[in-house]
Amino acid sequence: MLLNLIYSLSALFASVLCALTVGFGSLWTLIVWPLGFVLGFALCAAVCVIAVWIPARRADPDAESGGDDPYIRAVVKLYAPAVFRILGCRIHTEGTGKLPKEGRFLLVCNHMGNLDPGIPLTVFPDAQLGFISKKENRTMPIIGPLMPKIQCQFLDRENDRAALKTILKCISILKEDKASIGVFPEGGVIRDGKLLHHFRPGVFKIAQKANVPIVVCTINGTQNMQANAKAGKKTDVHFHLLEVIPPEELKGIPTTQIADRVHAIMAADLGPENVAD
Repeated sequence: MLLNLIYSLSALFASVLCALTVGFGSLWTLIVWPLGFVLGFALCAAVCVIAVWIPARRADPDAESGGDDPYIRAVVKLYAPAVFRILGCRIHTEGTGKLPKEGRFLLVCNHMGNLDPGIPLTVFPDAQLGFISKKENRTMPIIGPLMPKIQCQFLDRENDRAALKTILKCISILKEDKASIGVFPEGGVIRDGKLLHHFRPGVFKIAQKANVPIVVCTINGTQNMQANAKAGKKTDVHFHLLEVIPPEELKGIPTTQIADRVHAIMAADLGPENVAD
């Protein structure tokens, strides 16, 4: 949608430029119109960058997340699909109709690349998702300061007390109906050629304590996206919503058992050859 709008505005800018300079009956039109289109595209792109750069500059990178920011949420909704389109990403989905229509949920997915959170944000643009992210992402240019504005929470994996605080904050966000939460229970990206690794079960306590369902998903393909984009190749990304585990099935069960169940569901979809020992 955003790219189509930029293309349309760039074409309009090029047409107006031709009309005001050489007209449309001259051979110069063959030069002026393409140049006008490129200039219009550059101007639109600059406006898009400024639209996120200014609020990022004003944001306190160390501030705790407050309410969900409607402006930043709208920016994510527009920008995420555009970014993947620019990178040549084709997203193929299965089972997305299973997503709960009402109430909050904990979305759980395997972790293949740095752009993984953008896939469910693109597939479920109205789900109001926030993610648990490693604390290092807080310092990312532009993106880092804006993440708390869509209820993203930063996790310190080396500090158990700080990690517990993050878990409790996510529980609070779900209970207070501020957003749904997305997690990658593997705890990070492991580049060994496998699509699924062992889980850190603590994150499943979020669904238990908040009394929300677990939405089990898998992703495959984002690990190749950046390399393919540099080579000018398209990337097919597969995003599957496999199962929704209702909250009543989580009560009184150890988180390790929940983790094993979710892992087994994902492994069945990805195939045993893609699961780490």
